[in-house]
Amino acid sequence: MDLPQLRYFVAVAEELHFGRAARRLEMLPSAVGRHIRLLEQSLGAQLLLRTTRNVTLSPDGEALLGEARALLAQADDLGRRFRERGRKRSQLLRVGAIDTAAAGLVPDLLHDFRKHRPDVTVQLVEDKTVRLLPRLLSGRLDLAFVRPPDNIDGRIDRLMLFHETPVVAVPARHPLAQRSRLFVKTLADEPLIVPDRSSRPHSHDLTIKLFAQAGLRPVISQVAEEKQTIVSLVAARVGLAIVPRWASRLAVSGVRFVPLVVKQAEALNILPLAAAWLRDASDPLRDDMLTVLRLRLKRYAAKA
Repeated sequence: MDLPQLRYFVAVAEELHFGRAARRLEMLPSAVGRHIRLLEQSLGAQLLLRTTRNVTLSPDGEALLGEARALLAQADDLGRRFRERGRKRSQLLRVGAIDTAAAGLVPDLLHDFRKHRPDVTVQLVEDKTVRLLPRLLSGRLDLAFVRPPDNIDGRIDRLMLFHETPVVAVPARHPLAQRSRLFVKTLADEPLIVPDRSSRPHSHDLTIKLFAQAGLRPVISQVAEEKQTIVSLVAARVGLAIVPRWASRLAVSGVRFVPLVVKQAEALNILPLAAAWLRDASDPLRDDMLTVLRLRLKRYAAKA
C-alpha cells in the first residue's frame, strides 16, 4: 500500500465511477482499476463492489475511506509545510494561469508586482482550470488565475476579478474581417470552431450561450482543445471562433479579431476570471501579489 494508491481509492470512492475518477486524476480508467486491485491485494480485502452498472463501497471500503482521507491530509500538510520552508529561503512564488490570463493579465500583473517585490522570483505554470486547481490543493501552486467552476472545493478561497470581453477571430481575407463590430446574428450561417467542453467548459459554453440568447443554434464545424490551435485553424480558414479578447495577443498571422456586441454579458456569466488560493495557507508572498492585484484591478479589467 502506498499514498498514490490511497489517492486513487479515495477518488473512486467519492465519485463511485471509474471514468469520472480517472478524469479527475488525469489517468486512464484501466490504470485506476489496476491500482485499486493492487491496493485490495495488498490489504487482503475487497474495497469496492463492482457491477456492470455501478460501483459501491464494501464495508471494508467504508472503513478505509475515513482513515485514507486523514492520512492523505496529513501527508499533504507535511509536504506543504516543508515546501514552504524551502520557499521562504528562495523567495519563490508559484502562479498558475489559464491561457488567456497568461497572455493578458499576468504580464501586466508581474510588471507591477516586480516594482513592489523585485526580490521575488515568480514561477508561471500555464494550464487549464481543471488541472490548476488540483495543483493548488496539493501545494504545488500558491496562486492560480482560473475560470471558477460552479462547485469549488471548500478549501479554496477565491476573488472574482472580471469577465473577459469576447471577440470574433476571423480570417483576414474573410468579408466579415472588414467590419468594425459583429453581432451574433451575423454569425448565424458561419462555420464555427469551439473548444472541447470536457476540458474548457466556460470557453465552449461561450458560443452556445451567446447563440441561445439570440435564439439561434451555432454551426459547429470543428472542435479543438488549445486556444492557439483554434486561432491557427481560423487562419487556415476552417471557420470562425468566438474567443476572449486577450487571445488576440497570440502570435498568429492571417487573423483579425473583431469586437462582438454582447447584451447582458455578466448575467450570462461569460468568460469569468478569478484568482484562487488555499484558504488556510499562510503565504506573505501570495498576499503581496493579491494586494497589487486589488490595487490595479480596474486597470486590468479595462484591458480584458
